[in-house]
Amino acid sequence: MSEAGGMGSGAGAPPPAAGSSGSSSTGSPAVRDTGWTAAVRSRLEGRLPLEEVLPTRQPAFVGSWVYVFGVVTIAALVWVLVSGTVLAFMGAAWWHTSNLGHFFNSIHFWSVQMFFIFMVLHLWGQYWGAGWRDGRAKTWMVGVVLFLVSIVTAFTGYLVQQNFDSQWIAVNAKDAINASGLGGFFNVLNFGQMYGIHVMLFPIALTLLVVLHIVQVRSRGVVRPIGDPYVADTGASASTGAPQ
Repeated sequence: MSEAGGMGSGAGAPPPAAGSSGSSSTGSPAVRDTGWTAAVRSRLEGRLPLEEVLPTRQPAFVGSWVYVFGVVTIAALVWVLVSGTVLAFMGAAWWHTSNLGHFFNSIHFWSVQMFFIFMVLHLWGQYWGAGWRDGRAKTWMVGVVLFLVSIVTAFTGYLVQQNFDSQWIAVNAKDAINASGLGGFFNVLNFGQMYGIHVMLFPIALTLLVVLHIVQVRSRGVVRPIGDPYVADTGASASTGAPQ
C-alpha cells in the first residue's frame, strides 16, 4: 500500500485527544473525560479561572478602605496562627515564666485584638455597602459565620490563659453554658478540653472558612459601590468590573 493510500484511509491518523470537544479528521466522535475528577476540574475551571485568581487589573473601588481592612484582618490572622503555634508547642509554663514566652504571648494577644478590630470594620463596611448584592449572599454569610466562630475561638483562648483572669471567666461562663444546654458537651472548667478545642478545632475551622471566603470573593469579584452605573454583573468581568 502506498503512503498516500494509507493516509487517505485514516490508518496513520493519530487518535483524537482525550477531553477535546470537537471531532477528529476522520469524523469519529471525540472522547470526553468522565469521572468525579473530571467533573471537579470542569467545575473549578468554570467557577474560578486563573485570570480571576491572579488578575493583572482590578477596578478602582477595590482600593477602598473596606477591602484594605479585610486584607489587614487576614494578615493579623497569620500572626495569630504563627504565635499560637509557638505557644502551643512550648506550653503554659513557658509563656508565663520565660521572657521570650511573654513576648510571644504578647504578639498573640495583640494580633487577636488587631484581627477583631479590622474584621469588625470590614464587616461594618460590607453591611452598609450591602455586600451581598449581585449574587454574593453566600460570600456575606460565610463572612458572618467567620465572625461568630472567631468569637467562640477568642472565648476559649481566654479560658486557657492559666491565670486568675481565665479562672474568673470560666467560673462565670459555666452557668451560662449550662443554661444554654451545652454544658453536657463543653466543660469550660476543663483546661484540657478547652485547650484542645482552642489550638486544634477552631483554628482549622477558621483557616478553612477564610480560604473559602477568599475563593468566593475571587470567583464573584468584589461588589460594586452603591450607585455605580453598572448595576448588575451580567456581561461584566469580575476582575475588571467593566463590560466585556
